[in-house]
Amino acid sequence: MSTMVPPLYAGLVDDASLLPPSPVGLTDAVAKHHEHATAWYRGLVGSLLVPASVVGTGQVPRLTAGLIGDVSAAALPATVEKLRASGVVVEHVEAAVARRGEDPQPGVATLCEFAAAQNGLPLYAEIPLSWGLLSALDSVAEARAGGLPIAPKFRVGGLAAELFPTPVELAAVICACRDRRLPFKLAAGLRHATRHTDPETGFTHHGFLNVLVATVVAAEGGEVAEVAEALAATHPVPLVEPARAHRDGPRPLFVGFGAANVVEPLTELVRLGLINGGYE
Repeated sequence: MSTMVPPLYAGLVDDASLLPPSPVGLTDAVAKHHEHATAWYRGLVGSLLVPASVVGTGQVPRLTAGLIGDVSAAALPATVEKLRASGVVVEHVEAAVARRGEDPQPGVATLCEFAAAQNGLPLYAEIPLSWGLLSALDSVAEARAGGLPIAPKFRVGGLAAELFPTPVELAAVICACRDRRLPFKLAAGLRHATRHTDPETGFTHHGFLNVLVATVVAAEGGEVAEVAEALAATHPVPLVEPARAHRDGPRPLFVGFGAANVVEPLTELVRLGLINGGYE
């Protein structure tokens, strides 16, 4: 019986059950993540994402986790050390470089200094999709070329319409990362496999399968318009076949995203016939 998750989806979904507005406590989140990590679909699951603010509230159990830097950059080194002293294996760190509309360069420089002192700890610098983005990507690419394990992260959703980039805007970002050989992570808004409009908010969300196929198109040399076409699809039909065709290869560019319940994206992939549901 084959229960393996195809390589295209390996580690695609981080466990974001501890991130707002989740009411899940640390102990319950760790126990549930252990269930995911030992289930037949474990190949799909990435890190348990632990906010730095949670670390400061008490004893952290031994676990392997990605640290979300929801504290000042100056506090990150001490937070990482506290986790390691508790027996936690920190797999990576994700931290914002600036608020939307602020110059991202100082924050990028600070995170590069942090990365340089961490002896190979992967770092994802969350860069706003606004003014200064391309120059920030240039700085990240330069640091990465110099040996620092740093890559960008972008938010593609939120509580306001302007926080949701259009397909063309996101396609341009994906192509910019492709041109700079930068893998990237995404956060916020990726609730379902395909692009859809939330009936409660009216916001149109990107689909994680759209992004996956779009990055395949970009990696194969596609232009912004072609990448945007994949991002704009609101029906799975034009996405399923390219995903099937690339199922046995590594996923280009798109490192992954966080989900409050990793079973939800798993269920959608099973329903689309892209993961076999644990059966042969």
